[in-house]
Amino acid sequence: MNILNIGSERTTYHVELAFSPLFEAVLGIAAVTYNNIRPTLEQPAEYWEQLVKELDPAVQRELDYAKQYNTWKTLLQLLHQRSFADLSSFLSYITELSPGELRYQALPYLGDELQIVRHQAASGKKSAILALQNACSSHLFFPAYIAHIASVEQETLRNHLLLLMKGWYDAHIKSRETDINRILERDFTYKKTMRDKLSAEAFVEWATHGSYPPEPAITRVLLIPHVIYRPWTIHANDVGTKIFYYPVADDSLHDSTDPYRPPQTLVQTLKVLGDEHRLRLVKMLSEKELSLQELTERLGGAKSTVHHHLSLLRSAYLVESKGNKYRLKREALDKMPALLQQFLGDRADEGH
Repeated sequence: MNILNIGSERTTYHVELAFSPLFEAVLGIAAVTYNNIRPTLEQPAEYWEQLVKELDPAVQRELDYAKQYNTWKTLLQLLHQRSFADLSSFLSYITELSPGELRYQALPYLGDELQIVRHQAASGKKSAILALQNACSSHLFFPAYIAHIASVEQETLRNHLLLLMKGWYDAHIKSRETDINRILERDFTYKKTMRDKLSAEAFVEWATHGSYPPEPAITRVLLIPHVIYRPWTIHANDVGTKIFYYPVADDSLHDSTDPYRPPQTLVQTLKVLGDEHRLRLVKMLSEKELSLQELTERLGGAKSTVHHHLSLLRSAYLVESKGNKYRLKREALDKMPALLQQFLGDRADEGH
């Protein structure tokens, strides 16, 4: 059979990097309001409780509002509208937005084909609001978030965003701004150097611990480092852009190298595997891919408990989900002996 190829060759995306303590602030708000994710984060429970206690009562009330309606998502989307030099410029931007523009920018981007619908939803059209909700019906919180953004008084939303962002930043970022910037910039610089040595796809996989094949509508991938949400990589979408908020590397956390400090990847992996139930799940998944329902039936117990164990395994990059199935990432397990030997080898080298 003769074939005439008149299509274009497979192309990839280009990768950009950016960093800002403003992103660190919003991701901190996101983490502290997401109870289910906190056990998988590096910082212990008492750390997150202390962050809340240190806030002014008025800001705590706004944090409760953010927890109920996921308005940290609004702040995150607004941060991508332009490059903000500091907190003041970001707060001024929020203040100057018209009510219609604020609502439009707060609504999630769900694809080019729904941009007109997004505009209609921002103007209050009920059928458009419903269409957006239907387009993301399987998402964890988007449908309820869209309903709230479409119905809330925009001045109420604006004042909430201003008070929450300023209150959180002043309490948890301002005094540490120099240190946070140093960590983020250190990782940004290292990643930028590596970007020139790898293909776009290989670089994204190396930086985020997960592969990302090109998509037809995506021409740009934006990588933003964070500390607060380690060890998770968070995905988001914007027009023509895939966004990864990725955890800074262990080496970026410190100005100097301590040969007795184990790699956080090794620590996290060993902690996660130090549980009988999770080891059972690893064994099951080493045999074949299984769904949450199948794993629950085999392991026993509540589905929510099994899901919690899987979340911990995912946070250590030992397990990943494909559709409704979970699979073991054998390559992550294979790296463990090398990571341990590297750490022990460093110690041995110091002794000579």
